[in-house]
Amino acid sequence: MSSVLRPASTGQDPLIAGDYRPISSHLAITPPVSVVIPAMNEAENLPYVFKTLPSWIHEVVLVDGNSTDETVEVARSLWPDVKVVKQRGKGKGDALTTGFQAATGDIIVMVDADGSADGNEIVSYVSALVSGADFAKGSRFANGGGTDDMTFIRKLGNWALCTAVNRKFGARYTDLCYGYNAFWRHCLDKIELDCTGFEIETVMNIRVVKAGLKVQEIPSHEYLRIHGTSNLRAVRDGLRVLKVILRERSNRRALRRRPQHSPLLDSVRGEVS
Repeated sequence: MSSVLRPASTGQDPLIAGDYRPISSHLAITPPVSVVIPAMNEAENLPYVFKTLPSWIHEVVLVDGNSTDETVEVARSLWPDVKVVKQRGKGKGDALTTGFQAATGDIIVMVDADGSADGNEIVSYVSALVSGADFAKGSRFANGGGTDDMTFIRKLGNWALCTAVNRKFGARYTDLCYGYNAFWRHCLDKIELDCTGFEIETVMNIRVVKAGLKVQEIPSHEYLRIHGTSNLRAVRDGLRVLKVILRERSNRRALRRRPQHSPLLDSVRGEVS
């Protein structure tokens, strides 16, 4: 995964050579980066979202959740090459899964469409990935992060759920229910995404740990939604997250109870040895 190029100071512009994409005047990368944005009736917020996206990203994939406003038209006016994918199902999890399938980049970044995420932070996520991480997880509570959008009750619930995941799965997360993340495409081969709602982030966070992937938290600041109201419901979605944690814990116990030796397991071990 060593995909970083540090241009030499030769007097020429090294950032126009080959397939490298400039991140700064001293750093460029070769892996294409796809930004996946699930959106439903977010036409008023998209200008704030798109203006912070770095110019060096490979593509923007907008998953339209059957919007009744001008979400698609605004997206195309702001980013002419945007890839628009119509969502067939419902829910944030379904939208993200649809976007992941449509993305072509080696690195995939998840960004909300409400204006709460700063696209300028993408460089931090990508830097962590090209430096060796498999999954770069945004955290509002890591040193340097913050949030303008969480009530005390939501912070308390997030802390409780995060603590449960850390204890049950051996993680070291400071934040759990946050949708600003990035990862190498190969992570999708190791985690099965089978949920449709806001619990999608928790499922991903748990399963990357269970898969033994290298996770690095990235301090991130969450801003207030600019226009409209969120579809998130703290109690309802908190209970869904709790059910996910309990289900994943039960699945882990079931795997532990399986026989340690079998012809199939031995053959698999032989293939990877």
